Amino acid sequence: MGLKSFAGKILARRTRKKVNFWKKRAVQIQYSTLLNLTSDARDTAFGRDHGFAEITNHQDFKNSVPVRDYEELKPYIDRVVDGEPDVLWPGKPIYFSKTSGTTSGAKYIPITAESMPHHIEAARNALLLYIAQTGNAQFINGKMIFLQGSPVLHKKNGIDVGRLSGIVAHHIPAYLQRNRLPSFETNSIDDWEEKVDAIIDETVNEPMSLISGIPSWVQHYFERILERNGKPNIASVFPEFSLFVYGGVNFEPYKSRFDKLIGKRVDRVETYPASEGFIAFQDDQNDRSLLLNVNAGIFFEFIPSDQYFEEDPPRLSLSEVTTGVNYAIILSTNAGLWGYSIGDTVKFTSLNPYKILVTGRIKHYTSAFGEHVIAEEVEGAMEDAMAKFSDTEVIEFTVAPQLNPDSGLPYHEWLIAFGKQPADMEKFEEALDDAMQNRNIYYADLLKGKILRRLKITSLPKNAFNDYMKSQGKLGGQNKIPRLSNDRKIADAIAK
Repeated sequence: MGLKSFAGKILARRTRKKVNFWKKRAVQIQYSTLLNLTSDARDTAFGRDHGFAEITNHQDFKNSVPVRDYEELKPYIDRVVDGEPDVLWPGKPIYFSKTSGTTSGAKYIPITAESMPHHIEAARNALLLYIAQTGNAQFINGKMIFLQGSPVLHKKNGIDVGRLSGIVAHHIPAYLQRNRLPSFETNSIDDWEEKVDAIIDETVNEPMSLISGIPSWVQHYFERILERNGKPNIASVFPEFSLFVYGGVNFEPYKSRFDKLIGKRVDRVETYPASEGFIAFQDDQNDRSLLLNVNAGIFFEFIPSDQYFEEDPPRLSLSEVTTGVNYAIILSTNAGLWGYSIGDTVKFTSLNPYKILVTGRIKHYTSAFGEHVIAEEVEGAMEDAMAKFSDTEVIEFTVAPQLNPDSGLPYHEWLIAFGKQPADMEKFEEALDDAMQNRNIYYADLLKGKILRRLKITSLPKNAFNDYMKSQGKLGGQNKIPRLSNDRKIADAIAK
């Protein structure tokens, strides 16, 4: 056992005790977090505008602070971006995490001196809890790769700006820097395909033990390696590879493809990082749900997703949630976001401790006929169908309504890039549709009522989704394909 792995096991035991302490006191910690946040920001422009000095409980906070998305909070954020201090949080942010916006163009999410350490701590805790449970610390001695955005930052009114993953790259602990790949120079390459080739050059002969990134882009990295060297699988390239860390999307639709690409069993740890805060991470290898990060300067609220678009929807604190309900997640943070809707939906699987699964995006759904199909349902249906067609491999997919077919009733179109197509596409299509009916009774009723017909699969070339993302200037990094849409914009562009 190396010195690093020995030290890692000691630190892992200490970390498990700390996490066990706060996860048993989640409600109490959340209440304290709310009062601490509003107290710290009472003299900011936002705090004065919203009466933070008078807030003594959650009801006061709800009465004073409405739920806002980025566009609605933008007037305050613009002041911060322009260099004004004490707007949303005392002083100025130390970073802006730049993300792709919708109606606002680029979005600038503030990261403060108080919030930044929690991004690093949560990622570290996820790895240390894995060590504490499994005893596997050998990966610390090998090389680690983090497929991420460029670490090159630029200034905007004196504040560093970059992608979240690029910002985090500047805060990797010193004891991991020697083990970390790729190099700064390679990581800074803008063109994703050129960058992947350069990463392969740097890593293919190294003892890679931990690989991290969004599954779709890690899959692309693996496929390119095998194309270039002709090896049968990744295990033959990286025999010491033992841990895959990922976030951003549900892994299950990618599982069969990864199993074949890797060629051996590899442990997985899922995380839920966002520019707005590190929300949750997996703490148990026997449970794929994620531990809510309640002790990280974030106050959480939850709105039942089926009531989200009502005029005055309920805003629940942690003590009021129940399992099995889809909630839109709302954050107030020590980066100066208040009643902020990040657009994600989650479902609690446990209340002791508080654990969640990410179920989709509040604005990503298909409901052309009132069926309101969500990401959790299409991903679950894909899992169900693939369980019956074990040789099938799916690279990527998205779903959209087809309202005006050339003939017959409307239907849901599933655009799928297969690594390996099912032996009988028609039966696979039937299995997928049956699974969708089991998961969404409204969809089933529309079929029975002859409003819709069974779904239709459009099989796409392996590189179709990568080609689409490249055409949009979003190839690589933290960019993801929406799992489903309520219009044909993305579907038609990909089909071309």
